[in-house]
Amino acid sequence: MSDLVENFLDSQQIKYVLHEHPAVFTCEEAEKYCADIPGLPCKNLLLKNKGSKRFFLVVLPAKKRTELKKFGAIVEEKKISFASAEALLEKLGLEPGAVSPFGLLNDKNNEVEVYVDKDVYDADIVSFHPNRNTATLELTGEMFHKFLQSIDNEVNVVEL
Repeated sequence: MSDLVENFLDSQQIKYVLHEHPAVFTCEEAEKYCADIPGLPCKNLLLKNKGSKRFFLVVLPAKKRTELKKFGAIVEEKKISFASAEALLEKLGLEPGAVSPFGLLNDKNNEVEVYVDKDVYDADIVSFHPNRNTATLELTGEMFHKFLQSIDNEVNVVEL
């Protein structure tokens, strides 16, 4: 696991269970290798507005469809699209396939706005990559909330 993620979680007394597995790049691959991991599997998307002035990390259940127009209305932006791999690396220090809320630890200027789907926020157990796609961290909802409270990014809970 990323030393940064492990050290941060440990320093904040955020408990987790680490599950190692083969590299996964899609939700479909994750279903194949991670089906036995307890909790709500989540997907994490880095989105941007038209001028790339605003960036959004959207956290939602893996099986939920992403509706960019609906999200645009929530953030009062007419045009929302997926951020490039370059922007993902620049803003969160992550490669495609390894996006997770833990990438926010690399957002030193707190530029990325966080939007967590209510279903994820209310889940008893959630799971995310620890900034690499060869492992998954299982956290209770309480520990996930503690993580969100420990970062300096603006966090919004919304119905997507």
